[in-house]
Amino acid sequence: MTSLRRAPLLAGKRPTAVPGRRLRVRFAANAALAVIGLCFVLPLAWLLLASVDPHAGYETRWPQSASPANFAAVMTPGLLFHPLVNSFLLSAGTAVVNLAVAVLAAYPLSRYQSRFNKPFLYAILFGTSLPVTAIMVPVYGLFVQLQLLDSMPATIFFMATTTLPMAIWMTKNFMDSVPLELEEAAWMDGASGLATLRRIVVPLMRQGLGVVFIFVFIQAWGNFFVPFILLLSTSKQPAAVSVFSFFGQHGAIAYGELAAFSILYSVPVLILYTVVAKGSGSAFALSGAMKG
Repeated sequence: MTSLRRAPLLAGKRPTAVPGRRLRVRFAANAALAVIGLCFVLPLAWLLLASVDPHAGYETRWPQSASPANFAAVMTPGLLFHPLVNSFLLSAGTAVVNLAVAVLAAYPLSRYQSRFNKPFLYAILFGTSLPVTAIMVPVYGLFVQLQLLDSMPATIFFMATTTLPMAIWMTKNFMDSVPLELEEAAWMDGASGLATLRRIVVPLMRQGLGVVFIFVFIQAWGNFFVPFILLLSTSKQPAAVSVFSFFGQHGAIAYGELAAFSILYSVPVLILYTVVAKGSGSAFALSGAMKG
């Protein structure tokens, strides 16, 4: 009888302890996330407030009198529009070259089994961890010998090589999602391997290619070091390099104009991401193709 009476008492105490512990863990997790979120929100708040503050400084404060003077000061052809055009040419060219090469390189890795596939993929993965700064000295010497300094096409091809390993890795993973049975059906109808790649595989993985395009475009859009070293003319430098003009001599920084320029500099990437995200959808539509 004693054991039968104690069992309900012990069973009744356990549920009260577990919710309290879960509540403490949840509170600690939410507090940590709040601190991390605050670290991201404060710089964005400074960016928005400083862009409309004629007397902006490095501290985050509410402007005494909001004014679009900072935007008017940076919206000039030499300071904003020409660098943005150069950034678009560099980023779009880098992304297009990456997509073309990544699709051709990922197709045999995805469709043909070989003992060299895994070592090659590991070599690609190692290439993603190689910093660009470690190879810029020999690359600069090579560009000088080949007389390719201040060349926009040469810079595009070099920037494409820096992001190509990750592009191949991502494209291969997306290509694995396309069923091989669709290609086999096209082969039975007389289509060649290149024709099936162009007409079947690439259209079905266009959403994944959109992700790769955005990834490479953003990487090239924010690249400061490579254009700064390889492009000498001011008329060819992208916006990532022209932002350096807001840092004057003796520590003088135009904070308000820098904030306004940074906002305008981010708008094209946000527009591209929105357009590609809407056109891509959320998943591959392969089930209907398999039913046919």
